[in-house]
Amino acid sequence: MSNAQIVWLNTETAAKRLGITTRTLYRFINEGGLPAYRMGRVIRVKQADVDAFIESSRIEPGTLGHLYPDPVSVGSADKGEEGDADAES
Repeated sequence: MSNAQIVWLNTETAAKRLGITTRTLYRFINEGGLPAYRMGRVIRVKQADVDAFIESSRIEPGTLGHLYPDPVSVGSADKGEEGDADAES
């Protein structure tokens, strides 16, 4: 058994640590993404579980390409094959 003491967070503190609303925190808990514990009438989460949740949410480099257009294809689509069409103005 470990001598490390469990640090418990209430839902408001856990939500602030994650930078989310308590409603979103409850959704993460309900969907099974974040373990939580009911102690009487209150819900508590372990600080270590919150930290692990943060680490598991890390975005891997190169996985967000679908969120922004490819600058090469956008630029080449504007100019077309014949070069600068605005020169006649």
